[in-house]
Amino acid sequence: MPVRESRMGRDNPFEFGRRNLTAESDVWNHNAWDNVEWGQDQIREAEDKIRAQYENPVPEFDRHLYNSNPARYWDIFYKNNRENFFKDRKWLQIEFPSLYAATKADTGPVSILEIGCGAGNTFFPILNENENENLRIVAADFAPRAVELVKTSENFNPKYGHACVWDLANPEEELPDGVEPHSIDIAVMIFVFSALAPEQWDKALDNLRKVLKPGGKILFRDYGRYDLAQVRFKKNRLLGDNFYIRGDGTRVYFFTEDELRQLFTKHFNEVKIGTDRRLLVNRKRQLKMYRCWLQAVFEVPQSS
Repeated sequence: MPVRESRMGRDNPFEFGRRNLTAESDVWNHNAWDNVEWGQDQIREAEDKIRAQYENPVPEFDRHLYNSNPARYWDIFYKNNRENFFKDRKWLQIEFPSLYAATKADTGPVSILEIGCGAGNTFFPILNENENENLRIVAADFAPRAVELVKTSENFNPKYGHACVWDLANPEEELPDGVEPHSIDIAVMIFVFSALAPEQWDKALDNLRKVLKPGGKILFRDYGRYDLAQVRFKKNRLLGDNFYIRGDGTRVYFFTEDELRQLFTKHFNEVKIGTDRRLLVNRKRQLKMYRCWLQAVFEVPQSS
């Protein structure tokens, strides 16, 4: 049976940190708190702010512009951030241990596909840890400049790694360069699915199913509903329900657990889904900032 997380964050199936706020009087003692429960007043306040966003959505002409070529805006993003974008995701070892198990010397053949690789935030930490002569890791992104950043990095190792341009939701059902059908053991999708328009989701899941082996796993992390980033959007940023355009032209969607469950379980088995709620604190300005991310593991059925 899949592990389900309760509405207020108890019984969490992932390890999301252990700095828990037990007394409100302690809130200003640290910059961040883990596993924060959200009260009804906070949820209502978030809903009110989102409701106000509908009064000034993105104009129709601009909506078409942003949706017609989203890769262009991500390409510009990586061009402008090439020197300072990379962040080593150290939390991966705790949250997704199967990634690092694949790097052990005696593991045997394992194929990993990082979808939406960006500057290689997952790709390079895995390569740097690798002791497995039979590991193969592919970094794919639909922004050519992101792939260029990966390929030209001093840490790029073509013996184990490969990088290519690939659109997860491409309607032609093309697979990443060098990837055979049903050949991937682990697909990594971290802040990737949220960049797709809702009408692209089904095609993306079809393509994802084509690259994964029976028993292959999807490691997923993305934005959750009512995250600070969502409620902070102002006028002319709303593209559709819970779907927005950032100031740099890149798109972002904010999910719920049930939404993910309904989408992914059409094709995959749910292993676990969890919500990571965190409170960030600006102690100098006495501000509270609530973040919300969703994390999940899905698995390809062993037989169709």
